[in-house]
Amino acid sequence: MTSENPRRRVNTRQRIQDVALELFGEQGYEKTSLREIAERLDVTKAALYYHFKTKEDILVSVFRDLTTPMDELLEWGRTQPQTLDSKIELLRRYSDALIDAAPLFRFMQENQATVRELSIGENFKDRVLAMVELLKDPGAPLTDQIRCFTALFSMHVGMHALRDLEGDPEEKRKAILEVAIDLVTQAHSGDGSSAP
Repeated sequence: MTSENPRRRVNTRQRIQDVALELFGEQGYEKTSLREIAERLDVTKAALYYHFKTKEDILVSVFRDLTTPMDELLEWGRTQPQTLDSKIELLRRYSDALIDAAPLFRFMQENQATVRELSIGENFKDRVLAMVELLKDPGAPLTDQIRCFTALFSMHVGMHALRDLEGDPEEKRKAILEVAIDLVTQAHSGDGSSAP
């Protein structure tokens, strides 16, 4: 019989992830050491090693935890008809999933060189491209494909870029979602016209 409470282990793991992302945001990934993470947590380095051996392990675990909802959403989306209602529901669910992923997106925005070097950048790109495939119609004109990609991009950038904009975070999230829905709706209509 084990004496360690699994819930406590999860909480400690989550605290480590949160503090690491906070430090990565403040100082940058490269300039942050495991010792500094342990100090901020007020634990020994050995206690930190129990959960993570390297800062890359921490980052990969954060990425995995925060992208699991995205993977589940992709799986759900693949079982749905490519109707406008399904696409809008996909965007709504994605918007909800992004709430918990905000720290990861801030990290990715502020540490782009590190993200490119680690496998997480390529993995995330693959997920985004898979999401675009679910949003665009087969054989869609380039303009409509760009609208679908821009819908997702606006949701990602909005979490980071609009955080300093005055206003309620939930209202900002809903406004970003509305813009994304407008773009996908326009693409779904098959109009494709936007001649300069």
